Amino acid sequence: MTIKKALTVAGSDTSGGAGIQADLKTFQEFDVYGMTALTTIVCMEPSTWDHQVFPVATDIVETQLKTVLEGIGIDAMKTGMLGSVDIIELVARYIDRYKLQRVVIDPVMVCKGTDEVLQPENTEAMLQFLLPRADLVTPNLFEASQLAKTGPITSLEQMQEAAKIIHERGAKNVLIKDRGKLQEGKAMDLLYDGTTFEWFEADAIVTQYTHGAGCTSSASITAGLAKGLTVREAIQQAKAFITQAIAGGFPLNQFVGPTRHSAHRSS
Repeated sequence: MTIKKALTVAGSDTSGGAGIQADLKTFQEFDVYGMTALTTIVCMEPSTWDHQVFPVATDIVETQLKTVLEGIGIDAMKTGMLGSVDIIELVARYIDRYKLQRVVIDPVMVCKGTDEVLQPENTEAMLQFLLPRADLVTPNLFEASQLAKTGPITSLEQMQEAAKIIHERGAKNVLIKDRGKLQEGKAMDLLYDGTTFEWFEADAIVTQYTHGAGCTSSASITAGLAKGLTVREAIQQAKAFITQAIAGGFPLNQFVGPTRHSAHRSS
């Protein structure tokens, strides 16, 4: 049996909970062989946990993409933190050049736990270059409001409106994720394929240990697509996986706690 292969184009979280570290751990849990193109390195000041972001040069990102796509090949891919307009445009060119399918765009805009100002030019580049090439885009509520250019999303109805707008901007499928903010006690995720709205519901887990949840969720969807699941099936499988991972979250230090990628094994 040939193992399925997936690529993540994303940043490195030195603490291990998010970014390519979360993606690779997730791929492994689904028996998918993970490969990477590293775009940024994110470190933290130990005494305050303030984030420090070190971009990777665009030509180095391109060399990584060539290594994986020309030298090996993939069954699915996802993006995370891309960091610059140049890298966003580069990823779009390589999606076209290699006619990549099963492309998941996780539109990472800020580091969790920071108030880093959104770079508007990156959002515009995502809208222009990545959404039209996305089989699935997976924003959280904040990211969805930025992509749809609405105000803050505060209701399930507004989630539906934002999903429509994002779909009109080119994504084949839109999954907006809510971690229990809009409906008390429920984590409601909305899938829109241009025709039908479908809700994926789970009990919300009250915890502060959710570092890397977005990366883990999109990586588990990518793994499902790599193994031949439909978008809906991959989301359904990923919803169960991330719910268990969040339930198994743990404190890493006084500042942060990640999800536990192996939690499903003891469920």
